[in-house]
Amino acid sequence: MSVSRFLDTNVIVYAYDTSDPIKQAKAQALLTAAMRQRDGAISTQVLGEFFHTVVIKRKLMPASEAVEIINALRAGLSVAGITLGITLELVMDAIAIHQREQLRYWDALIVATAKSVGCAEIASEDLNDGQDYGGVIVANPFKG
Repeated sequence: MSVSRFLDTNVIVYAYDTSDPIKQAKAQALLTAAMRQRDGAISTQVLGEFFHTVVIKRKLMPASEAVEIINALRAGLSVAGITLGITLELVMDAIAIHQREQLRYWDALIVATAKSVGCAEIASEDLNDGQDYGGVIVANPFKG
């Protein structure tokens, strides 16, 4: 499966969070397009962060509903790490990105994972819009 865009956790969360209808609509459109075109990627890290955020941190839904969503995401998006997990190479790449770019480790791991699956873009509001991380460019879908 060829993928061009990596979706950060915040995009997935906003798609199911009704507290900001504008962000929700943008996130749903992005997620729907990625699933329909089969050109989007997420990682096992994103799935874990999604579950933690919607079930524990924000209490947006019960665990059973989050699991249903995760299964739908797995069916419609490429999931990096589903067979190999977070490899030593990814950890070392993330550490190098953290040191070079001064990103938080978990954000650096998102960048490293997106690069490892060949994505040209990361859709995220948590990273600097327009920033080029070694060939992976961040696009904030909620800007403007």
